[in-house]
Amino acid sequence: MKIVTVDTLQGEKYEEIGVVTGSTIQSKNFISDFGQGLKNIVGGELKSYTAMMEKARKQATQRMIDEAVRLGADAIIGVRYTTSAIIAQAAEVLVYGTAIKYKY
Repeated sequence: MKIVTVDTLQGEKYEEIGVVTGSTIQSKNFISDFGQGLKNIVGGELKSYTAMMEKARKQATQRMIDEAVRLGADAIIGVRYTTSAIIAQAAEVLVYGTAIKYKY
């Protein structure tokens, strides 16, 4: 499935099916969170959080794709990601876009 951030596809004929979304909420376990807290003292990348957010983006994206497939879409345009803190140790990743069907 084609997924793009542009709002329109130049030179393509298609119909918009509707907005599709995917989301997930991820948290780290206490031991990992404690270790990352110690990293704050010396600075640097919080690698386990980076990995957690990458996993969350992939999971949310797959959920959006699954919704688009259920609607019979060929592609998703205008894709955007957003994140928000739910609680101190948990973050939500939301992805959304417009599902489209090509006209041949």
